[in-house]
Amino acid sequence: MLMKKGANVPVPAARVRVELGWQDGPGTPDADASALLLTDAGKVRSDDDFVFYNQPSHPGGAVRYEGKQRDAAQVRDALAVDLASVEPAVTTVVLAASADGGTFAQLRGLYVRVLDAASGAEVARYDSADATSETAFVLGEFYRRNGTWKFRAVGQGYATGLAGLATDYGISVDEPAPAPAPAPPAPVPQQPAPPAPVPQQPAPPPAPVHQPAPQVSLSKITLTKAAPTVSLTKQGGATGALRVNLTWSAAKAPRGWLGKGKNAVRLEDLDLDLSCLWELQNGAKGIIHPINNQYGAYDQAPWVRLDGDDRTGGSEAGENLTVNLDHAAEIKRVLVFVNIYQGASSFAGLDGVATLYPQAGPPIEVRLDECTVPSPVAAIALIENVNGELVVRREARYILVPPGKFNQQAVDEAYGWGMTWQAAGKD
Repeated sequence: MLMKKGANVPVPAARVRVELGWQDGPGTPDADASALLLTDAGKVRSDDDFVFYNQPSHPGGAVRYEGKQRDAAQVRDALAVDLASVEPAVTTVVLAASADGGTFAQLRGLYVRVLDAASGAEVARYDSADATSETAFVLGEFYRRNGTWKFRAVGQGYATGLAGLATDYGISVDEPAPAPAPAPPAPVPQQPAPPAPVPQQPAPPPAPVHQPAPQVSLSKITLTKAAPTVSLTKQGGATGALRVNLTWSAAKAPRGWLGKGKNAVRLEDLDLDLSCLWELQNGAKGIIHPINNQYGAYDQAPWVRLDGDDRTGGSEAGENLTVNLDHAAEIKRVLVFVNIYQGASSFAGLDGVATLYPQAGPPIEVRLDECTVPSPVAAIALIENVNGELVVRREARYILVPPGKFNQQAVDEAYGWGMTWQAAGKD
């Protein structure tokens, strides 16, 4: 249902997917979806009520940030909302977005739509056409009236970005403070000053301690050739679940095709597998990938689990590996890589993005967009325990596969894992 600004419609589904989309192209900035859970007062109760790329899941499970998907010239960012699980104190779920590297006036074809999560049917859609200099935007909201949920098309912009939007709803944003100005030089006394008299009055009572509001960090970390590593330990993210997400698309693929002429393939025929090689401190080692259903385990060794196999690239959430860092002391190293199982012979023309979401600290992004060799397998990042410190290192390494070798075997040999290999396939 196409809506006008300010209009509202009932939401018949308890579980919905919210899709923010726009047309990609040269000079187009990126954007990120977010949600804020508000009470009747129009404010969040705590920073937990802010769901975005750096805090991708609400503690109650009602709202979850599912990540970005690109195909052809279209970009989509998604949130999953379970309205039946929204706590009674929450009366409004604001659906917002923030632009990265530009303004919303530069996002052509900007829209938000609500889909029934079970059937995929469209419940509501609002196309925004009046954005100007805004760097954050409230596109819509769910609100509760008389025990039922409705969706309203809002279309309100903020020139102060995600930080300004979040602050308006009661969140204190943790941003780097500017460096203090240098103090002026102290004057040189001409004569020694007499000693100051000591006051006889009792000292005043201590000032009350101010409890600052909870803060969230809006920062991302992008690992590059110039800055290839980050310490999870120093960032405070060396415990809990570390989620590694992979999404992919064709960087310059018109009309859903990759390549030209007889070598062109349809995007829906591509099958990329998020995988990892793992090694524990006790010498045990292995691989996690969809082949032979080797999905690993989160609550026992090897403490790494693959959530599934997206064989089309069409999943909004992509593919995910989760590493149990509560057992980091038992992990020696985990090499995250991606393998083209079928549909293309190399990564040339494919635009992959791997994002690591630690339990605390900013997300860590590695982009796979510089392939110039005929490589069907790429190492993304190495998570390594270095004398008790967990370090993530960008690899973005495209590996050539010698004749007669498996793709995974080529990764093994490039990183010295020392495993034996035999042919296998997917069910």
